Amino acid sequence: MDVEDKIKLVNRLPTEEVITREELKNIFETNDAPLAYQGFEPSGLAHLGTGLITAMKTVDMTNAGIKFILFLADWHAWINEKMSGNLELIRKSGEYLKEVWGSLGVDEKKVKYLWASELSNDLSYWEKVIRVTKSTTIARMTRCLTIMGRKEGEMQNVAQYIYPAMQASDILQMDLDIACAGMDQRKAQILAREISEKLSVKKPICVHYHLLMGLTEPTTSGFDKDLKTDLAISSKMSKSAPKANIFVHDTEEEIREKIKGAYCPAKLVENNPILEIAQYIVFRGEEKEFTIHRPEKFGGDTTFWRYEELKNKFREGDVHPLDLKNSISEKLIKILEPCRKHFENKKDIIDELLRGTSR
Repeated sequence: MDVEDKIKLVNRLPTEEVITREELKNIFETNDAPLAYQGFEPSGLAHLGTGLITAMKTVDMTNAGIKFILFLADWHAWINEKMSGNLELIRKSGEYLKEVWGSLGVDEKKVKYLWASELSNDLSYWEKVIRVTKSTTIARMTRCLTIMGRKEGEMQNVAQYIYPAMQASDILQMDLDIACAGMDQRKAQILAREISEKLSVKKPICVHYHLLMGLTEPTTSGFDKDLKTDLAISSKMSKSAPKANIFVHDTEEEIREKIKGAYCPAKLVENNPILEIAQYIVFRGEEKEFTIHRPEKFGGDTTFWRYEELKNKFREGDVHPLDLKNSISEKLIKILEPCRKHFENKKDIIDELLRGTSR
């Protein structure tokens, strides 16, 4: 595979930003197997964002010849009071995530799973944490706290203040070429880039993914001063709102019911969660066949090959929200079938993690 093809895979949707594209091109020209990672707090059930999109992008990365680490941040979840701070349950959630990604196409032979608790066994890691805190102002660290999915006023203890420093240190400790994350983690990623220069260590390329919206009407909640960023973070799909997301092992009927009740006003193409699923999961910026089935009296079946065609027809009112929802539901049911089947006989772990999330 040539360099341009590798770059296309990294930039494939839902990638939203690469810092910098020039550095990415250079790493592919000089390194046959660059090292990348994406980190996760194991803290409950996986939805379309944490489960499906993560699997899709991990496959893109490994197909581009990248050595990829899926980092299970158990200590971070503990600090962030996920699963009521129950480390045993947090680690069960991590093992569950491995199964989710594997069922959705991630080849365990092509990735490495690493726990934060493993990384923290090395004294040099904690030296980096201290160096990061010494090189960062209190105001800057406070601004980074939103990476935890909490607003500044919601911080409850001092441990939460070292969370951004730990996340930056994770990246530097693993000596990564590329750090991947959702746009909500951007502040920590940029902190790692800036601190790397002060500590004279490798500066990571940052790849940021679009945050898939939840199924309810989008709203702002004060996570960021920038309104666009605040809207993206505030409205992202969240496991803590089961009716506003789709879990990757939801039943066919659950998927249909959730999509049916989703926010999708006629002719509205901006901040429309159903169109987002079409854009970032069905088409992913490429030519794909997607057919909307409808009765002959309403125009009969219509097929689209690019997302822009679908968006334009929806804006013009040529595609009804209910017809779009029905077809998106069936597409998701098919895409998620391997994961649904994998967990058919594992209801106990799903129920246990669901209870742990709601505590």
